[in-house]
This record gives sequence, C-alpha cells and structure tokens, in this order.
Amino acid sequence: MLIYPAIDLRGGRVVRLTEGKFDQEKSYGDDPVATAKDFAAAGATWLHVVDLDGAKDPAKRQTALVEQLARDSGLRMQTGGGIRAESQIASLLAAGAQRVIVGSLAARQPELVRGWLKKSGPEKIVLAPDVRLDDAGIPRVAAAGWQESTGVALDDFLNSFLTAGLAHILCTDISRDGKLTGPNTALYADLARKFPALQIQASGGVASLDDLRALKSAGSAGVIVGRALYEKKFTLQEALAC
Repeated sequence: MLIYPAIDLRGGRVVRLTEGKFDQEKSYGDDPVATAKDFAAAGATWLHVVDLDGAKDPAKRQTALVEQLARDSGLRMQTGGGIRAESQIASLLAAGAQRVIVGSLAARQPELVRGWLKKSGPEKIVLAPDVRLDDAGIPRVAAAGWQESTGVALDDFLNSFLTAGLAHILCTDISRDGKLTGPNTALYADLARKFPALQIQASGGVASLDDLRALKSAGSAGVIVGRALYEKKFTLQEALAC
C-alpha cells in the first residue's frame, strides 16, 4: 500500500480543510516546497497535491508552484483541484505530474471524462469520487466542493467508467475528512471486493498507524495522509514502515 503525504495549496501556503469547507482552514506553513522535500527525505515516493485556489477559480491555478514541487522534491506526484478542461490535464502533466485527479466533473459530465480517460490512458487520470452515506448507508457521489449530492450511487458511478479503462480511484468519505476520527474501512473493503481491478486510494480520517494497517488489510492500494502528519499523530517514517 502506497502512502501519499498530502499538501493542499491555498495562496501558496500548506493548509488543511475540514469536510472541504474553506471557512474551516488550518494553516501548516508557508513553504510547501520545503514540506515536500521533508516528505522525500523521510522516504516518500509519491506526493498528493490539491490546488484549492484552482478548485475555486480556474484563473487562479497554482500550476507554477505545482511544477516547482515536482521538480524540487523529486517525488512522483498526483494533483488536481477543480479540473474542468482537457487543457488543464495537459498543463499539469507537462508540469511534472504523473497523474491528474478529476473529481466533480466526472459526476456531472461523465461522457466527457470517459473520453479523457480513453485519450490520456488509465495511468494518467485518477477519478476522485467523494461520497456521503445516505440514510440507507449507500455511498452517493457529491459535487461542487462536496456541497451538493449528485444522487448517483458510488457503485453505479464506477461501473460507468470501467469500459473507458478506469484503473485508479481516490475515494473520500466526506464525513471523515480532516477530523482524525478514523477512516471508513468498511467502505474501502467493500470497494476492493466489488472492484478488484481498481487501484483504490483511501482518504479521510486517518489518525493512527492502526488505521493504516486496517486500510491495507481492507485491500486499499494507497492512502492519503494529511492532517495526521501535520498534527504529529505519527511520523511519515513510521507510516512507511508499517
């Protein structure tokens, strides 16, 4: 299981949001490049970068900073945040990213994103369905920065992309994000069982090394770790070792 230390960028700073809410931000420093270098020195091989400014306004994308992170850290990178056009994917790949994360647009314009998958290839795009569980416990895909539900069941969403060659998904249980309350391990175990061909990245709630062990046992191929590292719940070296 790969550990993806996370850097969320806002105004050039390293921040974390709670449940994706911009009014619930906590800053963790003004030098994301130094943070990325620290991750590399600790033994990381990948970096997960979200451009929060770009997610709100495409005109404010921090592509130059993303390029600097890729170049100066030496880490492989997956990155996204409000991807709305094929040209943005091309720009981020040219900037040094290995994979680009596509979220809300995949739920809103699935045919368009299926076309991107077929054209770019399954190793270049990560679909990021962010979900909330409904009253029946069924995960349903959210959009618009997690503020609205599409009503689409996660299983149906994923099935609709398999024929386009989908290989990588990053699934966040919104209710756990940024809260250090533990991940929804049952969700990822269910996904691994239903979609054995997919490389599933877990996101949201990781707070301990035991959480990482549980996600690995559940069949997760990767896990995004952010606030737990910044709040020193464990070190990146410990995470990689376990």
